[in-house]
Amino acid sequence: MAASTSVVPVAVTAAVAPVLSTNSDFSDLREIKKQLLLIAGLTRERGLLHSSKWSAELAFSLPALPLAELQPPPPITEEDAQDMDAYTLAKAYFDVKEYDRAAHFLHGCDSKKAYFLYMYSRYLSGEKKKDDETVDSLGPLEKGQVKNEALRELRVELSKKHQARELDGFGLYLYGVVLRKLDLVKEAIDVFVEATHVLPLHWGAWLELCNLITDKEMLKFLSLPDTWMKEFFLAHIYTELQLIEEALQKYQNLIDVGFSKSSYIVSQIAVAYHNIRDIDKALSIFNELRKQDPYRIENMDTFSNLLYVRSMKSELSYLAHNLCEIDKYRVETCCVIGNYYSLRSQHEKAALYFQRALKLNPRYLGAWTLMGHEYMEMKNTSAAIQAYRHAIEVNKRDYRAWYGLGQTYEILKMPFYCLYYYRRAHQLRPNDSRMLVALGECYEKLNQLVEAKKCYWRAYAVGDVEKMALVKLAKLHEQLTESEQAAQCYIKYIQDIYSCGEIVEHLEESTAFRYLAQYYFKCKLWDEASTCAQKCCAFNDTREEGKALLRQILQLRNQGETPTTEVPAPFFLPASLSANNTPTRRVSPLNLSSVTP
Repeated sequence: MAASTSVVPVAVTAAVAPVLSTNSDFSDLREIKKQLLLIAGLTRERGLLHSSKWSAELAFSLPALPLAELQPPPPITEEDAQDMDAYTLAKAYFDVKEYDRAAHFLHGCDSKKAYFLYMYSRYLSGEKKKDDETVDSLGPLEKGQVKNEALRELRVELSKKHQARELDGFGLYLYGVVLRKLDLVKEAIDVFVEATHVLPLHWGAWLELCNLITDKEMLKFLSLPDTWMKEFFLAHIYTELQLIEEALQKYQNLIDVGFSKSSYIVSQIAVAYHNIRDIDKALSIFNELRKQDPYRIENMDTFSNLLYVRSMKSELSYLAHNLCEIDKYRVETCCVIGNYYSLRSQHEKAALYFQRALKLNPRYLGAWTLMGHEYMEMKNTSAAIQAYRHAIEVNKRDYRAWYGLGQTYEILKMPFYCLYYYRRAHQLRPNDSRMLVALGECYEKLNQLVEAKKCYWRAYAVGDVEKMALVKLAKLHEQLTESEQAAQCYIKYIQDIYSCGEIVEHLEESTAFRYLAQYYFKCKLWDEASTCAQKCCAFNDTREEGKALLRQILQLRNQGETPTTEVPAPFFLPASLSANNTPTRRVSPLNLSSVTP
């Protein structure tokens, strides 16, 4: 999707313009710090607090400037002077969230700053009224039922200013936000791209653009300004698009050029490792971040997800209490407490805290997804479906919501629906084995066994997280009476279990030994069959079968039955299942003498 609009830079003021023009490299960190401090002030004056905070945090990570190099405040224009009294009063009202009152006193102001605050106050007033209507009836609401009534009027007025080329970078940003809220995605993307050209230092415009890009192809067609801010944008969008290797490389480059003390970059690296399920690395970085910035609340819900996965109850309890002391009415705090109760299997309490988070911010993605998980635990499938659908409305790139919908429809025994949702999850996470195993199970239920085989093999090839793909593939081969392929899968499964070095109870281990014992018995390989049968005796569910097989082997040996001297046919996976369409290497009969369950 190309940005076709002609970009005409509009200066904030004549004196400020040179400082706001950015280079594409990081050779002059002092100049970058000046730019960050300036944009932090400009965004703060316009009530764009999150952008101001981001710029200030990034500036803080760079070395301090000497007094002689500190930037003086931008000069006041004639228009600013005329609107000063109205702006000062309105900004005071704006800061205490009296948006209608602020807009009333700014009506008719001509300066760029006052006009932006006037339009932004009207926008936020509409959003506040919409949220007030939404807050008590989260559950049954359908998308679009409650709307910001101010949006259409704002669009008409901003569109006229845009056509007359009277909008500065902040005005373009607000126009883009209004278009996005009205679901005019293509127009919004064009306007946000224009905003990044006009005012490349405003992080809010980059972030909004990031939320509208759905894949890497779309990113290639954007005509973005050649500025150092683009590097932060690309690192962020790569993380969102699950292109984690590229994202980590970008963040490493930013650390190398001088942003090593940035808590934002450190937290983004931790989130990236969380996304690729490198839990130990992510936990380590989050713990370092907590030492560096102990009162930080952003991304702590992601940290709590990691603690939840590792069942670290005491650490999660400490985090929940700590965040409660800092700010109990933050969305992230509510999500952390919800995760804590979920880990304790108090799912009703957990759902209550996720609902509280959504009352604070109905567009908070993580809370919708986590609430869906809790409803699943409570067997409330209709509420779970609703929660996951809300998550997808907020962000179509959330693979967890698509995967959750697939699981919900699986419980409802609706395999065609499952298949659709698991496919969407797989498109977002092509190298996640859990999505592939789920897809394989779906195909199996629909009796599409060739597709199921492909999914299980692919899941194994990308690195099977749950160590189940090979077992499922082996059982599929069993079902199709492809005994050699089944044996090969079980052999590889057992090799993988004992090579990883972890002492974990694998439920299918006994199944693998039982099948291999029977397979070697049929092939008259008494030594291998006997070894596998002995392993069967170590498991409750296969103990009797193992003993029976050992007796049969002993009896045949006593009768003088000689083992075959021929090695069974080489074990190859079908070429169609191999990732590169070439047969896998031959696997010799398994040497189990040193393996102890």
